[in-house]
Amino acid sequence: MKSRNLLTACMLVCGAASPALAQQAGSAADYPNRPVTFIVPYAPGGGTDLDSRMITGKLTENLRQQFIVDYKPGAGTTIGMTAAARSAPDGYTLFAVSATYPMSQMLYKDLPYDPLKAFTPLSLMTKRSTMLVVSPTLPVKNMKEYIAYARANPDKVNFASIGAGGMQHLTGVWMGLQTGTDITFIHYKGTGTFTTDLMTGRVQVSLVNFTAGLPLVKAGKVRIIGVTTTERSPLLPDVPTVAEQGVPGFEYQSWLGVVTVAGTPAPIVNKLGIELGKVARSPDVVEKLSAAGGLSIGNTPEEFRQYINLNAERWKKLVQDTGIKLEE
Repeated sequence: MKSRNLLTACMLVCGAASPALAQQAGSAADYPNRPVTFIVPYAPGGGTDLDSRMITGKLTENLRQQFIVDYKPGAGTTIGMTAAARSAPDGYTLFAVSATYPMSQMLYKDLPYDPLKAFTPLSLMTKRSTMLVVSPTLPVKNMKEYIAYARANPDKVNFASIGAGGMQHLTGVWMGLQTGTDITFIHYKGTGTFTTDLMTGRVQVSLVNFTAGLPLVKAGKVRIIGVTTTERSPLLPDVPTVAEQGVPGFEYQSWLGVVTVAGTPAPIVNKLGIELGKVARSPDVVEKLSAAGGLSIGNTPEEFRQYINLNAERWKKLVQDTGIKLEE
């Protein structure tokens, strides 16, 4: 009798679970059946904005559902990150992350969640070559002259960065340590908001990707003094890298990836990973990025997770060694 009752109970439990399992398995086939929000934690106008709109445009086209960019800039991306983390784990909120993301927990001690645990990686989408630029008002034309000027004028060179504790900020701190220069950081919400100040001389130096910086360089509105990748850019083959100019090992490259809320069903995560890979391999996307000095990636969720973890370890030492905090 006991065996028969146990069997009956198991059948009831399994029967009750089957519809739920079937619904979860079918959720990927039905996804998306309504608009998807794509949160960008920066102001419009920068490279992240351009890449995000390119990605959402292709997803809208391929999946025949609206992927809508929602700008939530400020506080070193934590405003957008918090909004994304509080959304439902159903795949209908995606979040654009950049090189700052792996360091968030190290820099923002009061966050009510661990960013690396609050989100599920989907795909690393793009990498963009970056340049070190100065205002035309600064009397320098290369790294040697810049270093000499900054050393002779401690704390008088203003460095524009996107958010305190952001990737530009940390890279600027690293550059200061490597070159023995003291600079003052001025924090903005996005690249588009500081270019005017850079052109007029309110800030004198910054790191910008080729998409945002190359038109300004060609127009003579800013001056490039070095590229920050390990090799020279084919778009500017005559411009040496920062590393070539007396700062060995220096490298900075902007990137953009996509994550969603942790707990999102695996079928939807896998589908999004596949669809984002298709976007990255689209000939028009590859061509557009290449023309702007960028590279289209589109790796898997697991590959992106490993990339994030490697970056987190890379910058952890800098944060520990410098003791850098938001107030700096």
